[in-house]
Amino acid sequence: MKARAFDYARPASIAKALAAFAEADGDASYIAGGQSLVPALALRLQAPARLVDIGHIAELRGIAVEAGWLRLGALTRHVDAHDHPLIAAHAPLLALAAPHVAHPAIRNRGTLGGSVALADPASEFPAMMLAMGAEMEIAGPDGTRRVPADAFFVDLYQTALEPGELLVALHIPVARPEHRCAFDEIARRRGDYALVGCGIRLAMSGDVVEEARIALLSVGPTPVRAHAAEATLTGATLDPDAIRHAQAALMDDLDPVDTPEVPAAMRRHLARVLLGRLLAQIAEAA
Repeated sequence: MKARAFDYARPASIAKALAAFAEADGDASYIAGGQSLVPALALRLQAPARLVDIGHIAELRGIAVEAGWLRLGALTRHVDAHDHPLIAAHAPLLALAAPHVAHPAIRNRGTLGGSVALADPASEFPAMMLAMGAEMEIAGPDGTRRVPADAFFVDLYQTALEPGELLVALHIPVARPEHRCAFDEIARRRGDYALVGCGIRLAMSGDVVEEARIALLSVGPTPVRAHAAEATLTGATLDPDAIRHAQAALMDDLDPVDTPEVPAAMRRHLARVLLGRLLAQIAEAA
């Protein structure tokens, strides 16, 4: 199959991109890296009347630290999460997750904004936005707003973005000296979608957990915060008992569905094992 015929617009600013989308009466899609949209167009899973190419808008680029936040323009590429020194220094969890994303050819073209806006529950970057407490900067006809990651991911491939709105940037609280991060995932082959993945950011005082944020991917219709597991860790010494309690509490956080390929019980078991492995890794480093 191939894509249906469509109109094409290449605006030079955010304002012009919003206008180009509105002119299509909502029958439009934004495109940047195109690593998800182009295959969907080819299969006619999506068939917009207009593509609005935002890949040349300078306002959507840039990586900078601003008032305690790392601001990543929506056009920041996956490979930048892998290689950029500011991301490594101030958002280390993102840098840890980046090598697990698909393959180099995709990472060289795909954008962080596209990945987060798509909100694939099996994707690494949306889950890491949850784990890091990021906020999404969104532009629309009524101006710009910021939405916390906890409120951004609504349902399967659904986010807080309203029709016609554009994800402009990702704002991540800069990592502090007391932060400890870990990421890993379990997949059948490197580059495949993970059977389960987990990112952790703990604020530690010695071996005591002062604050915990844990997010998992491939365990539900959205990326999942492990609130129950976080609660058992907060205020606890990160020792084998605390890790076991967090693993047990994690079962209250997860409700994956059975699929022909991966039973729900298998995902829950893998998530429990992965959480224990990552917490032990942080404890050993501490």
